Amino acid sequence: MPKIKRALISVSDKAGLDELARGLASMGVEIISTGGTSKALKDAKVPVTDISDHTGFPEILDGRLKTLHPKIHGGILGIRENKKHQEEMAKNNVCPIDLVVVNLYPFEATVAKPGCTFEEAIENIDIGGPTMLRAAAKNHHDVAVVCDPADYPAIIKEMREKGGEVSAETKFMLAKKVFAHTARYDSAIITHLSRYDDAGKLLEVPSVVGLTFEKVQDLRYGENPHQKAAFYRDARAAAEPSVANANQLHGKELSYNNIMDADATIEMVGEFVDNPFAAVIVKHANPCGVAVSKGSLSDAFAKALSCDPVSAFGGIIGLNRALDEATAKTISETFFEVIVAPKYEAKALEILKQKKNIRLLEIPGLGEKFKHSGFALRKVVGGALIGDRDLSCDDVRGSKVVTKRGPTEEEWAALEFAWRVVKHVKSNAIVYAAAGRTVGIGAGQMSRVDSSKIAVMKAQSSLKGSVIASDAFFPFRDGVDAAAAAGATAVVQPGGSVRDEEVIKAADENNIAMVFTGVRHFRH
Repeated sequence: MPKIKRALISVSDKAGLDELARGLASMGVEIISTGGTSKALKDAKVPVTDISDHTGFPEILDGRLKTLHPKIHGGILGIRENKKHQEEMAKNNVCPIDLVVVNLYPFEATVAKPGCTFEEAIENIDIGGPTMLRAAAKNHHDVAVVCDPADYPAIIKEMREKGGEVSAETKFMLAKKVFAHTARYDSAIITHLSRYDDAGKLLEVPSVVGLTFEKVQDLRYGENPHQKAAFYRDARAAAEPSVANANQLHGKELSYNNIMDADATIEMVGEFVDNPFAAVIVKHANPCGVAVSKGSLSDAFAKALSCDPVSAFGGIIGLNRALDEATAKTISETFFEVIVAPKYEAKALEILKQKKNIRLLEIPGLGEKFKHSGFALRKVVGGALIGDRDLSCDDVRGSKVVTKRGPTEEEWAALEFAWRVVKHVKSNAIVYAAAGRTVGIGAGQMSRVDSSKIAVMKAQSSLKGSVIASDAFFPFRDGVDAAAAAGATAVVQPGGSVRDEEVIKAADENNIAMVFTGVRHFRH
């Protein structure tokens, strides 16, 4: 491969710029640069040629026009082994450019700022940068192209080891990275602009959604062994607590189903950031035990496990605080697939690492108040459903009391807890709870009364004095009658059925307090 003799550098993000430029200059590489990048290099005492001196044409239109010039794109696109190209370049005084280092105007960061105007967004759409990147990536056989400052050290190292050359393999890798980068950039632009209608009015949902995902890892198989799969990270996702941002501290690689269940667990733990200690156990994307405690994490976990220890076997544990030694000892007595926690104490790690296969995931920010972002995406054949994530924090105590008797203070507390849990249970969903812990969970049934019956059947302790939460309204009184027969004394549900009066009457007849939130939490 030919040596790198001439480089064009034009970057918005100046991270690592000095080291890169000094490394290139030390190997005799001529550097051409633009505006702010050129100034930064001169301030760093690195020899540089201004782009206007190279092209013989000034930067104009407030910097909008500087690199869109035949001497730039001819130097990038000219094929070195094409005799006609070389003759035309020589005839038009176009010098080859062997290395292009460009990163783009920060469009995504700009539009993410509160109060960003439409005009600001437009001005942060880079034109020359993507054009240079795509040109260099297209001609990657002859030109090395770098869009990520994280790649600077490796490029300098390879050039030093190879006498100023960059291998064909590295050039192709960098080219693919560029096309992924520009695709993401264009995707961000069209997604943002599609939030406005043709008159400039902001829409509730965009007319076009561009999605870009980066592969994190190949998976051994998909949901079942005969299916292939890989795990991808949303390229534009915020750094909120998620499986995509997890640090795996121990255990074999995550499976498709591990990732699905861990995601459900993390979402559920997020409901209890304001509790001193909370523990969640999830199986097949449904919680099978949830508890909070003012005393200790081990107490919260023990209460969560007691709800349904049979279903908990082989499940996923979620914790809102650092996993300590006492909790680790209790956990180690049962088989679990995955644990997600914000941190792990050293002794807890020592205990759990004795189990070869358990996956230990450290989730930065888990258990802390966090501004959630993004949307929910569900792929269907031929399309997709995209909508807001269900992040509502309903004011249960502000709900409408519809029965003759209102909840007691103890019942209000239990109803608040149950309502947080039920939104994470697959519909139809019924949750029995008491004193900061679930005591029976019924999930995913075709009728609500069946979910209620399953919750009663699964209960490991008496349901007398418990409360129930229903993710949607009771269509008939049978669900309330079943709750009363089980011993429940209070109910929280959205309301809104044509038979609400019949359901309220059933509650009054059974001396059950009932409140309507007016908010449904279906989870399919």
